[in-house]
Amino acid sequence: MENKISIVSTKKLQSNQKDFILNAGFSVVEADFIKISLLPFQLKKLPDLLLFTSQNAVESVLNNEKAAILKTIPAICVGIKTKQLLEKNGFRVLAMEEYAQDLAPIIQQKFSKKHIAFFAGNLRRNTLPEAMQEKDISFDEYLVYQNDESSVTIEAKTDGILFFSPSGVKSYLKNNTITHQICFCIGTTTADALKGITQNIVIANQQTVEDLIKLICLTFKVQGSKFSENNLKL
Repeated sequence: MENKISIVSTKKLQSNQKDFILNAGFSVVEADFIKISLLPFQLKKLPDLLLFTSQNAVESVLNNEKAAILKTIPAICVGIKTKQLLEKNGFRVLAMEEYAQDLAPIIQQKFSKKHIAFFAGNLRRNTLPEAMQEKDISFDEYLVYQNDESSVTIEAKTDGILFFSPSGVKSYLKNNTITHQICFCIGTTTADALKGITQNIVIANQQTVEDLIKLICLTFKVQGSKFSENNLKL
């Protein structure tokens, strides 16, 4: 019997996502290489606008005692999944871009007079704070979640690796090496973390798990596999 192509996911997938990969004829090894801890925070003042760059930040805000009040304040965000999670929970999203560098000029041009609450993790990049500081935009930054490495050793033979963040790349490399494997990255920021490590990189068009799964099927050209986003609704 021909050996199945083996995929490693550096975070645990939802059951429907994993099932789709298995049904397409792959084998899957999954582990959480990053541990996320939501952190409590207290508002310094009521903002005019909320800024999110991840779903983790949204989850943390939803756990806050002021969540009901914050839901009445409009939001802007990075990533389609972040936008969907916000809207699912009653937030009104005024602007969304897939990358922070694309959202930065929108903040400078359209929201420069607003006082912004920026909800971030401990590994956040400087793109948005620097953009706001450049235009003297008033903002408070809140540390609302923590990323910690949780590296494990993958003993199985692998053909492809799913990466979801630069910190996930770093955690994976702590106990594993990348040789021939194709690295499927959820975005360009994650792909940048692999520079100098490998050139076998494929980047999703949108920063979603569904897009990564589509890329697996297209890249390995699995016979008989049919991708349908309708089968992967979250």
